[in-house]
Amino acid sequence: MGFKTTIRSLTVAVAAGFCVAGAAHAADQEVKLGYAGPLTGPQAHYGQDMQNGLVLAIEEANKKGIKLDGKTARFVLISKDDQADPRTAVTVAQQLVDEGVDGVLGHFNSGTTIPASQVYHDAGLVQIAMGTAPEYTNQGYDNTFRMMTSDTQQGAAVGEFMVKDLHAKKIAIIDDRTSYGQGLADQVDKAVKAAGGQVIRREYTTDKANDFTSILTNIKGVAPDAIFFGGLDAQSGPMKRQMATLGMKMPFVSGEMTRSETFLKLAGDAAEGTYASLAGVPLEQMAAGKAFAAAYKARFKEDPGVYAPYAYDGAWNMITAMEQANSAEPQKYLPMLRKLHRSGATSQNIAYDAKGDLKEVSVTVYQVKDGKWEMVKTMVSQAQ
Repeated sequence: MGFKTTIRSLTVAVAAGFCVAGAAHAADQEVKLGYAGPLTGPQAHYGQDMQNGLVLAIEEANKKGIKLDGKTARFVLISKDDQADPRTAVTVAQQLVDEGVDGVLGHFNSGTTIPASQVYHDAGLVQIAMGTAPEYTNQGYDNTFRMMTSDTQQGAAVGEFMVKDLHAKKIAIIDDRTSYGQGLADQVDKAVKAAGGQVIRREYTTDKANDFTSILTNIKGVAPDAIFFGGLDAQSGPMKRQMATLGMKMPFVSGEMTRSETFLKLAGDAAEGTYASLAGVPLEQMAAGKAFAAAYKARFKEDPGVYAPYAYDGAWNMITAMEQANSAEPQKYLPMLRKLHRSGATSQNIAYDAKGDLKEVSVTVYQVKDGKWEMVKTMVSQAQ
């Protein structure tokens, strides 16, 4: 069975698992929740992790027997593969609208989330996305919400960490020109300067590249104290390996997409010492992180990745708002989502500000030690 077929089968199985046959359930209300993310291609491990978190929340909600407008809600996940491509994202967004979903939990990437958000806004649908570029919630839409801390908030913490904790005064920055990579790099650039550091080189690549020798050679020539990369693990892994080949021993720092098992595999022994930031706190320190991890492993027979717990909370945020509004109609549950305050897997204080950003800002920096990601420092504050 091919990978795409497996994904389609999982989606059908998810929906079928939520549907209970028989006349006794004729009075149930089907609530369709849309999801779009990269389910094929090099970013499929991100999209699958996110989808699994959503599935776990929806299955739990169905077991709970939530009532909406006097009927038992049967939540169904409608999944679409946006291939991490902006044009495809707009197409599948319209497909979700046409299929009559009651809310959208996605997209994953900033570059897909932002163009798709206009489709959902025009259709009057609530969207809770993983995409973290600041532009997403700066559009002035009233229907956009996040699952994770934004790149603005994460970049500020990382830039300060590099200057103050790593004592790096001269920093080189590379980004992959995606909305995510460039957005995060831009915020790190600002934060480095605000903390008293200097960005002595900005270089650019793409999310398809795998040879960074020329870029790294140019950077080596200016002798930075540290290098920051905004982009995917598919690039940061080879980049770190090539740094080692060139004898570049300065700290290498990146964002949450690098904090993955895939990076460790791609970088090999060269991964040692790498730093990566991640919105939120370590899973074992999350409000209900251990319980979530146990439930996830029992359901999917593997440990959760970075994004699953945030997707899980994102789904529960939407479902909770529906329950409080006693309705799956977006115009009715949207006000409940705006004033939501709940304790979830990732935080005991999940709430949104006026733009749809999370009020609680938490960022953790990890480092590869003995081939594993270990926590270095966690910074928690309230958004200004």
